[in-house]
Amino acid sequence: MKQQKPLLASVALSALLLSGCATAAGSVTAAPDVSTEAAPPAASPEGSHHGGHHGEQSPSRGATAEGPSAAALMVCGDQPKERLRSILDLGSDPHTINSWADSTFTCTYHLAEGALVVSVQEASDKVSALKYFDAMQALAKGAAPIQGLANLGFPAYETTDGSTVFQKDSFVLKVDASNLPATLGPESITRNALAYQLSTTILACWVEHH
Repeated sequence: MKQQKPLLASVALSALLLSGCATAAGSVTAAPDVSTEAAPPAASPEGSHHGGHHGEQSPSRGATAEGPSAAALMVCGDQPKERLRSILDLGSDPHTINSWADSTFTCTYHLAEGALVVSVQEASDKVSALKYFDAMQALAKGAAPIQGLANLGFPAYETTDGSTVFQKDSFVLKVDASNLPATLGPESITRNALAYQLSTTILACWVEHH
C-alpha cells in the first residue's frame, strides 16, 4: 500500500487542478426525526454506521441542524459517481441512499461487491472538526497517518480495513470501504486505494467550491 502513495498523491494533486466540479445532485432522502431540544450527541468517532457513542470525545454537533451544507451534499454528487464509474468500469452510476442526522451527512453507494459509505461530519468550526478528527483517529483500529504529498496538506489517516479520513475546514470526511473485498474492479484496485481516490475527488470539489 505504501508503494502506491506517490502515484496516488500525483493523481490527487492533479484532481485538485481540475475544473467543472458539480454541486450535489438530489436531496436528502431521509430527514432526521429528532427534535432540537432532545437531539443526541454527535455520532461516535468510530463511525455512525456501527452504533455507540463516545460523548466525551465528540466535538460540537455543528451549526447546520436544518440540513447538510452544499459542500457535504457533494459526496453524493456527479463527480464521485463519475470517479467510481471510471475506477470500477461501471456501466452506470451506482445506486445511492443518503441521510442526515447528528450533523452528519451520509451517502451509501451500493456496489455489486458491497456498500461503500461516505460521511461528512459538519462541526461548528475548524477547531471542533480537528478535535473530532483526532478522536476518530485515536479510536480507529489500525490507523496510520497519511503523510507527505499524499495528505494534500490536510490532517488525514487511513485504516488497514479500508477507510480514509480527511479533515478540512469544519468538515471531517470519511470514506469507508471496509465492507468491500480487499481488491475490486478490472484493475484489482485495493479498497484502501479506492477510498483514498474517492476522498481526493471530493476534496477537489470542496477546493473548487470555496
